[in-house]
Amino acid sequence: MRTYVVTGGAGFIGSNNLENLKDVENRDNYTFIRADVCDAAAINKIFQENDVQRVVHFAAESHVDRSIKNPTVFVETNVLGTLVMLNAAKAAWELPDGTFKPDHKFLHVSTDEVYGSLSNPNDYFYETTKYDPHSPYSASKASSDFMVKAFMDTYKFPANITNCSNNYGPYQFPEKLIPLTINNALHGRALPIYGDGKNIRDWLYVEDHAKGIDMVQEKGRLFETYNIGGHNERQNIQIVKTIIRTLQELLPDDDPRKANVSEDLITYVTDRKGHDRRYAIAPDKIKKEVGWYPETCFEDGIRKTVKWYLEHQEWMEHCISGDYQKYYEDMYKNR
Repeated sequence: MRTYVVTGGAGFIGSNNLENLKDVENRDNYTFIRADVCDAAAINKIFQENDVQRVVHFAAESHVDRSIKNPTVFVETNVLGTLVMLNAAKAAWELPDGTFKPDHKFLHVSTDEVYGSLSNPNDYFYETTKYDPHSPYSASKASSDFMVKAFMDTYKFPANITNCSNNYGPYQFPEKLIPLTINNALHGRALPIYGDGKNIRDWLYVEDHAKGIDMVQEKGRLFETYNIGGHNERQNIQIVKTIIRTLQELLPDDDPRKANVSEDLITYVTDRKGHDRRYAIAPDKIKKEVGWYPETCFEDGIRKTVKWYLEHQEWMEHCISGDYQKYYEDMYKNR
């Protein structure tokens, strides 16, 4: 049995926040360690005390809006934190002759945003697409990708990189478009849409992404990058209108919140600085080499997502209490 270190295991894709880990916290083969990926001493201790064979590196600051407000923390976590993880794994896995222990691998989870924006409607991101990040977030992720690439090229360090499209699904924090829209609509609050609302993203259901990551760490060729995309391109305004329709369908007539849900809540706000127009991934390589493909169409995935949030309102209310309200007001005021 292998020993895995999953950084960001309390995050959305890695498994979300600490409350979301209650289902596994009592299992004999699971241990939660609270540690900062930038804390080299704490990370090295984990490798020294455990025979770690696989690392799946999710941990990252991931919201573009916050990166525009505070780019420093994104560089610290996404770049320096990744370097700390790489150094710790290299120290633990490297043999005296400079090679590495067999069946050990570091999987770095990244984003399609490192590629920049697509201007031609017929173009897609491929693993060979030139990096062109535009936000502090995407620049920090691009930097972390290049650090992993440098370790692979310089040391032949056993690693893979995955670049995914926009994730959605249960347990996503409400700073992101889909859960924010669901929560605001249920409360009759404005639904902020940047610019003209026609920015396009490729949406990937989180469970499909998790399967792709698992398949890459099992079957992916060492030193390779794999793009994981959903083939679900939608304009932001389409996403919001779909959520509104789905809420209207799922909410019973006697639920007072149903009266709140309306397209009249849509509010166009000043566009995000450096807002990329379109992302779209061609997942040809991962399908051919690993056998992965997106299983969940957007219509099914968004319905499952909306239904989950309706059934977990307590979780949502807990997330948006306290500092979140101040964050939301600061982010969207005067726009």
